[in-house]
Order: sequence, then structure tokens, then C-alpha cells
Amino acid sequence: MAEKDANSKMNIAEVLGLACIGVLTVITVFAFDEGGVYMLAAVPTLFLIVCLAIRWPAVEKRVCVLVLGDIGRSPRMQYHAMSLAKHGYYVDMIGYGGSKPHDDILQNKFITIHNMPETPSLPKFIPRLFHYAAKVVMQSAILKVYLLIGIPRPKIILLQNPPAIPSTGVVWFIGLLRGCRVFIDWHNYGYTILSLTLGVKHILVRFSKWYEKYFGKLSSANICVTNAMREDLLKNWGIKAVTMYDRPPRIFQETDLDNQHDLFIRLSPNYPIFGSTQRNQTAFTEITPAGVKVRPDRPALLISSTSWTEDEDFSILLSALEKYENACKDNELNLPKVVCAITGKGPMKEHYKSIIATKNFQFVHICTPWLEAEDYPLLLGSADLGICLHTSSSGLDLPMKVVDMFGCRLPVCAIHFNCLDELVQHEENGLIFHNENELAQQLQDLLAGFPGNQKQLQSFRENLKPFQSMRWDDCWDKTVLPIVESLSK
Repeated sequence: MAEKDANSKMNIAEVLGLACIGVLTVITVFAFDEGGVYMLAAVPTLFLIVCLAIRWPAVEKRVCVLVLGDIGRSPRMQYHAMSLAKHGYYVDMIGYGGSKPHDDILQNKFITIHNMPETPSLPKFIPRLFHYAAKVVMQSAILKVYLLIGIPRPKIILLQNPPAIPSTGVVWFIGLLRGCRVFIDWHNYGYTILSLTLGVKHILVRFSKWYEKYFGKLSSANICVTNAMREDLLKNWGIKAVTMYDRPPRIFQETDLDNQHDLFIRLSPNYPIFGSTQRNQTAFTEITPAGVKVRPDRPALLISSTSWTEDEDFSILLSALEKYENACKDNELNLPKVVCAITGKGPMKEHYKSIIATKNFQFVHICTPWLEAEDYPLLLGSADLGICLHTSSSGLDLPMKVVDMFGCRLPVCAIHFNCLDELVQHEENGLIFHNENELAQQLQDLLAGFPGNQKQLQSFRENLKPFQSMRWDDCWDKTVLPIVESLSK
């Protein structure tokens, strides 16, 4: 920590020294300039001072990780920061506050978080085009302040895309001024997400596509999340990228029974469905003289994680669960009760909660918990089946939630979209469905006779063992570290 503080103080002292020279120059001009002679010399002098200040030699191993979003809800960028810190890089992580980042980020002496202020909301009667323009102007100004004077000069700016506007253009400009290398991590295309609400022919969508392509091509290096995206970037935009698949860190593991029991006890005050009226019991576990055991009458635990956005249609899951409820009432397949936990935050959460509240299920119980970063992998590792409704606006990215589930050896039912087979292999490590009818049938097939009969679920778990052998650190060291080292020279 002392070394980190010394580096920060050194940069502040250097900038203050240059600022003093600038102030003296201004005083000289106003005190002695009579004919504008000094002004002619002062303007380029001040410009040179500013350039020297913002391009002052960087700490040899310093990277800025930029997220134009909630840092706590950007796991891949958090993993980048932790991997960089592990290899001795000082990391300035810039983004918005809101959700709590992982403790490993908060406690790491090599990582400093800079929370930017949110842009203020404009009245709804203002036209949408003006609203977008005003937001971009405000975000650009805030980004420039943080990237120019809010942090010491980094060697590399590692940028998450999307969103592309205004971050890619602003980062390119700052990189030009401060002599930083721009390194883009392509998670998706921003213009395709915008097209979900505006339509593909809207002028903002077309401008966004041009902007994203133009400034993306000016980057120094690129990584992306799938081979399909790598090929698309090269073919359509002439951008060379390296595929860095999402991989779970080692915190994503199967949860042992003791920790399962403790988790359900901890969640039960806010979410009673996890608890029990009996002492030493939860809905899923019980304490016996031999230790914590699984209850023989326990329900099946389904889990789905979401950002509650338009690219995930949760009406499909609700319809499938309604069909499952009806099948339970028929009592022909010996189906268990189900607890379906849908985690996450997002703009459409309240909309779906109001729909869920109208359901009068007897065999299906739905809850929508928000979990701390440390509890999320524990709940995944305690579940019996994951559900994924991510459809991808571009058809070129993969759902990180499934990666986390696979890290916990949790089989998944996932909705079909292009390139999903790079992650989910149908009837090997999970099942792929196209509509609510297929999902409802898959739930019934997988859970018939549960918990006594878990033959297919266990087969999927066995097939997930190879996936667990390559974790985030292993993949990052092999794929990203050589790029970072090359850009740092």
C-alpha cells in the first residue's frame, strides 16, 4: 500500500508543479503584457504545460479498467481487474456505483475504485433524441474529467463494450492525448441492444453502428467472448480480436451441505420459502445426529439470473412453470414442488413481479432475491437446475450466467440462439429449448421422481467436469496476459 500511495503522491506533486508554472505564466501575461506580445508566447506555453501534465510518464505497470455501468454488476471486468492485480499491475477501476463489488476487489491494495456520478434524468416530455444527446454530452464530460485528471496516467485503458457511445470515442481521444493504449473487450454490439427498443432502421441505431465500428477500428488490441464474434468483427469491421471465453473463477463450486444449510438459514428471514417452521431445518436441509443432510421431501431448487432487460422474455419461464403446476395437479409423473429463485436487478423487475403476484400456484414458489456477491455462487452451487432466457441482441455473445452455473456443475435449460452451442451442448451438459412448451416438457422430464431419481441431471453434472478444469485465471493468463504485456512495453 505504501508503494501505491507513493506513486499517487508523486503524480500529484508533478502535476501541481506544472500547474504552478502555468499560474506564473498567466500572472506574467496579465501583469506585464501591453501589446499582446507575451500572449503569443503564453498560449503555446500553457498548451505545452497541459500536454506535459496529462502525458507525464506513467507508472510502469498501471491499467485503467473502464466500465460505463455498475461496477458491481460487471463481473467480467472485475475479474480482469483481479487478474491484473495478481500480476502486479496497479488498477484504476472507473465506473458507476450501486451494487457492491466483490470483496476481493475492495480489499486488494493494487485496485482503486473511482465511482463516477450518474447523469441526471431529464423530464419525460423531452424528445427522446434530445434526451440521448444530452446524456451523451454529460457522460463524455464526466469521462474526460476522470480519465484526464482523476487518475494517474495508465499505460493501457481496458474498455468494456458495450456501451460504445460515448466511451469508445472518448477513450480513443484520451489515449491520443495521454499516450495510452486502448484495449477493448467486446461483450456484444451496442447498436444491436439499442435496436431492441428503437428498431434497426432508426437514425440513432445507424449512427451507433457507424460510431462503434469507426472507433473500434482505432483500438490497439481487442478481445471478445466468442469465436462467432471474433469472425464477425474481422469479416464485417476489419477488427482483429482474440477470443477470451468467459470462465468462472474458483469461487464458483458445488456448495457443501453445511454451507447450503447456513445459506438457507441466512436467506429465510427475507425469503421465508427457503426456511422451515421446524427447528434445525430449512426447506431443503436438516440437521441430524450425523450432521447436515438433504431432506427427503425437499422441493427442487431452480435458479435463473437476469438483468431484467428486454432481451430476456421471462413470460416464457412463467408460462412453463404454469404448465408444470398443472402437471403437478394431475399427479401422474410424481413431480416435486419447485422453488424458482430469479436473482438480479433491472428495469423490468417490477413489471414481472406484479405478474408473479397474480399467480396462485400451489406446487411452484417463485422468489426474486437480490444476493450479495459472496452469496450468489453459494446459491448456484446449491441449486438443482439453472434456467437461462438470454437471447443475445447480436446472436454473437454468450450468457455469463451459464458460465457461472457450469462452474458450479449446475445443469442448464437454455433458450436457443446463434452460437449458444459454443457453450451449451444439447443433451450433453444441459438442454436447449425454443419456447415455453419445450421448457415445460424439459422440466417435467428432468424432475420426474425427484429427488430420488436424478439420473439425467447427474449425467449432465458428470459431463460438466471437463469445463471446470479451465478456470478464469488459467484462461486469462494464457490469452490476455501476453496482450497486456505487449501493450505495456
